[in-house]
This record gives sequence, C-alpha cells and structure tokens, in this order.
Amino acid sequence: MKDCFNIDILKSHFRSDEILEANFGLEREGLRVHSDGCLSLTKHPEIFGDKLKNPYITTDFSESQVEMITPTFKTTKEAHDFLLYLTDYVNKSIADDEYIWNQSIPCILPHSSEIPIAQYADDEKSVQSYEYRRALAKKYGTKKQLISGIHYNFSFSEKMMKKLYQINNPKISYQEFKNEIYLKVVRNYLRYKWVVIYLLGCSVASHESFTCDCIKLMNTKKDTEYYTTEGVSFRNASCGYKNLIKLYPRYDNLENFTADVNKYIQEGKLSEAKELYTQIRMKSKNPDNFLESLLNDGIAYIEIRTVDINSFDICGLSQTDMDFLHLFVLFLLLEDENDYEKWQEESLLNEELVAQFGLMDNLQLIKEGHKVSMEKWIHEIYDQLEKINNQLELSFDEVLSNIKEKLDNPKNLYSRKLLDLVKSDGYINTQVKIAKNNKKESITRFNAGYYDKKGYGMIHENY
Repeated sequence: MKDCFNIDILKSHFRSDEILEANFGLEREGLRVHSDGCLSLTKHPEIFGDKLKNPYITTDFSESQVEMITPTFKTTKEAHDFLLYLTDYVNKSIADDEYIWNQSIPCILPHSSEIPIAQYADDEKSVQSYEYRRALAKKYGTKKQLISGIHYNFSFSEKMMKKLYQINNPKISYQEFKNEIYLKVVRNYLRYKWVVIYLLGCSVASHESFTCDCIKLMNTKKDTEYYTTEGVSFRNASCGYKNLIKLYPRYDNLENFTADVNKYIQEGKLSEAKELYTQIRMKSKNPDNFLESLLNDGIAYIEIRTVDINSFDICGLSQTDMDFLHLFVLFLLLEDENDYEKWQEESLLNEELVAQFGLMDNLQLIKEGHKVSMEKWIHEIYDQLEKINNQLELSFDEVLSNIKEKLDNPKNLYSRKLLDLVKSDGYINTQVKIAKNNKKESITRFNAGYYDKKGYGMIHENY
C-alpha cells in the first residue's frame, strides 16, 4: 500500500494530466450587511426560493447568512467561474442597501437575541433544521455562528484511483483502498493544516460587538474596533468556531472513526455527527445518514474547511489558491507519516499557534514533541511542493511563485495586507468599501451581458 504513494510510482505510471484529473466544488458563506456595516436583519431574499430546495443559494445558520454552493466540476477554473457567477447573482439580487460581507469575522452585530436564526417550512426536515440551529445557538452563542468561511470540496478522479489500485494490487477491496487513500490525506491534512492557515489566513480584526473571547486575544484597540498585529486568522484561533470539548476521533480506519463519533454522541458531547467541527471532513454518499453511509459506501470526497474568506477576491477565494490546495492535497498523499502518538493534540496546538501568532518573528511550533522554527519548517514544505510540481510536470508554477512571494516577504500575506488596511482605514470601513466595490463590479458584469452565453440559467429555476 505504502509503495504507491511516492513520486517515482506516479511518474512512471501516470501522465501529468492524469494526476491532475480531479473533482472540485466550493461552498462560500457571507453575511448580508447595510452600508453602515451593520448586519441586515431581513429575511432571506424570496428571489432565492426555498432554502432547502435551492441547491446553489441557501442560508447557513442565520437568515442573514447567505451560503453559495457550486456543483462539482473537473477543473478549478470551472468551479471558480461558477462561484463568481453565484456571487454576482447574489450581489445584484439582494436589496439595494445590502451588501455581502467579504470577511470571515462578522460585521457590526446586534444583541445576540436579535440575530435571526434561519427559518424553514413546517415539514419534518425543516423543523429539524431549525431546532438543530437553535440548539447550536444555545450551546455556542449566536454571534459565533456568524463566523463565515470557504469549504473546498475535492476528490481524486476514479480513473486515477482505479489505476493506483491496479498498480498496488492490494488484498483489500477497491472501496477499502479508496478509503485508505483519503484517510491518509485527512491525517496528513490535520498535521499540516497550519500551512493553509498561514498562507490563506485573512481574519485579523473585529468590531467590539463580536464575542469577548475573541476580542480579548487581539492586542490593539482603536475606537470601537480591535485588531491583532501578531495573528493571521482569528477564525481558526482558540476563540474560533470549535467544539467546546477537544475531541480526537481515530482516523486509522472508518470503523474506529464512526465508533468514536457515536460514542461522543452517546456521551452528550455532540448532538449529532455534523456537530464535530474539524478542519477537514470525510463526506459520504448519504449526508442524511452520514456515519452509516460512511461505513457502507465509503468516503466519497473530502471537505477542507480551514480557508478564511479572502477579502481581496470577490469570490472569497482565488483560483490560484484553489490550485494551491490541489497541489497541497497531492503533497499530503505522498508525504510519509510517523507513528507519533500525540499527533492530533500537537496538530491542534500548531493550528492555534499559527492562527494567533503567525506574524510574529521566530515563532516556534511543535513537531513530534520538539520545538521547531515555523519559518524553517514551512520552507521545507515549500521545497517538497516544488519537487512534486517539477518531477511530475504539474504546471503549478504560478502557485509556487505566489507562495514564495509570501514566504520571502510576509507583507504579501492576506493577513498582513488586511492588517495594513485596518490600521489606516479601520476594520468596518475597510470591509464596507470592499463590499460596495464588489457589488458594483457584480452589477456591471451582469449589465454587460457577461453571463449571457455561459449557460448558468439553471439557478433561475423556481425553487
């Protein structure tokens, strides 16, 4: 099994285009706000139809929180193009005095009791959806529910998987083989998620109306706003949206993983499986019966949940960063694992260290029980990414150039760019300007007929 996960095997059996064949999907959350930066308290716009039936535009926790979902595509460009369309369609369809907040940390918030939980119809599924959100509000607080982000959905092509299976000729079924591949990627992602947080983090400030546990971690106050000069992502920091109890399910096989999650539910630590908030999720064929489907049908794809909304891209995520995540997944597949027992505890510590202190000089992380320089470690990982790209001829040169610019000069990090704007113009003012410019850009694109021949009319159907 292990032998098929190395560059030499891939290089000798696969063309570069075969390695790059994959499936991509995106989910993007965004708050509706007014021009003063305050949360809009109006209902989910009727133009988007039934929240539970529209597969492209729905809500997350709140009536005020739009969620955009792309179909699955074969390329990152197609997925990003469709997310741009959804973003533009939402921007032009919401009220004239409403805008989409292009940031993970919320806008100016009212009292917790005034934040509207998403409302649904009267059928059983709708009632369950509402009651689940109400329980989350009571447990975690409504304000924390409004933290927004990007979910990056990924699966390898069946062609690549089947070819790997034939090359390896294991004494297990094809589905078990696929599960082992994804489980390895998931384990390694948990080990190295801090890299994604550092490179893509973009949540460094907050209004005073947000939660106290997040504000108190920020080291600078300016009028009614707070910001950090040390961190890169408070969405991923200790104050972010996480389980109240630290949970470490086993990822060695699906039987142990599902047994652990069921145990957490029985012990009252989780209300149901989807309340397990991890940086990456294994997704099954039947989301309504996740654990049983995971055991019976196997892992269908993985969902990376670490990514902050990038305030500098109208979609909240650039195509270059989508390609980086693709290359990163290949690195996770090829990277050898160690048998260090406390790897999950260590990975959580590194996650929060980078999120809260990633801009500090000489930051030390923990690797197999020993302190290591974050700067040295991330350069070693960059070298591995470069090696994979060059030896497999994957054409990720632009991605690597983008990463190198950030590593050579942290001023190129999204977090640092946003920090500079917050220092000069303020947090709310900066984000309102961005939201207004994005809406103007979206409307201009629609009015110019940009989408007339792209065949995206499906979201206009009556849901």
